[in-house]
Amino acid sequence: MKYARMGSSDLTVSRICMGCMGFGDAGQGQHAWTLDEEHSREIIKHGLEMGISFFDTAIAYQSGTSEKYLGRALRDFARRDQVVVATKFLPRTREEIEGGVSGQEHIERMINKSLQNLGMEYVDLYIYHMWDWQTPVEDILEGLDRQVKAGKARYIGISNCFAWQIAKANAIAEREGWAKFVSVQGHYNLIFREEEREMAPYCREENIALTPYSALASGRLARSPGETSERMEKDAYARFKYDATREQDEVIIGRVAEVADRRGVSMTEVSLAWLLTKAASPVVGATKFHHIDGAVKAVELELTDEETAYLEEPYVPHALAGVMAQNKPANAGEKHVWSTGNQRI
Repeated sequence: MKYARMGSSDLTVSRICMGCMGFGDAGQGQHAWTLDEEHSREIIKHGLEMGISFFDTAIAYQSGTSEKYLGRALRDFARRDQVVVATKFLPRTREEIEGGVSGQEHIERMINKSLQNLGMEYVDLYIYHMWDWQTPVEDILEGLDRQVKAGKARYIGISNCFAWQIAKANAIAEREGWAKFVSVQGHYNLIFREEEREMAPYCREENIALTPYSALASGRLARSPGETSERMEKDAYARFKYDATREQDEVIIGRVAEVADRRGVSMTEVSLAWLLTKAASPVVGATKFHHIDGAVKAVELELTDEETAYLEEPYVPHALAGVMAQNKPANAGEKHVWSTGNQRI
């Protein structure tokens, strides 16, 4: 494993971040394929043994049970100061808005609940899961700054946003002397590269770390064109993100398979090796040992310039997909709010 500094922060993270959306009580979430606690612990322990020190979860994952499983496993298998833990919070619910709960109050409630779930006194990175169109950004930023000053979060990050949003937020934070976002967790992989238009250049300029999710496009970049799995077929959310562009994406996936075959490595290694040249620490979901092993091997694989160009050449522009397609300004006068219960992310 290799390690790197996360943007302008003093956090040192493994180049692979273990995504924990696959952990948690399946009865508390949207995904029937999530691992129970016994199997989650095995995956987390194996990741630690392979050198992974960066873990990403969210209060929305299986109603907080992902946080609980991760927290208990890390207490048993690692020292707190040897791991970097990130978790995320969703926007205010309709009930909170109607009840007059402010953004700052909401954030304090969410982080306190997450820390209780994790069994920790602080998180290293507290992530704004998606833009809250119903709450002034100043309210969010001041609420996050209060948690940093209280020692409950070392740094803050943001997920599922546009470049103009983080630029605006960090400019306000700098003006007010508040904590600034040090990382962006967006949807980015070889078959979805829209982050390269504005977000990636902005983050390079401002030394903000990219920690993309869906690094393997829900398994599509780890399997030859036409090859599928039960999870790929049944995961309606992943199909929502990728089915519309399947034909054009399979050209790229075919090239990943070709490069992998020539190099004698897995498609996972090729796909992640490419992403590792673009991002600080991709978030890789793992529910089997070989998911971790392939991701760790990717850290050592260096693609040639010719291989990189060959993989990138067929890409065509994609429309917004996933959370970014769902979480956008509603029509005039229409409320757009979320429930934190079993929210699918």
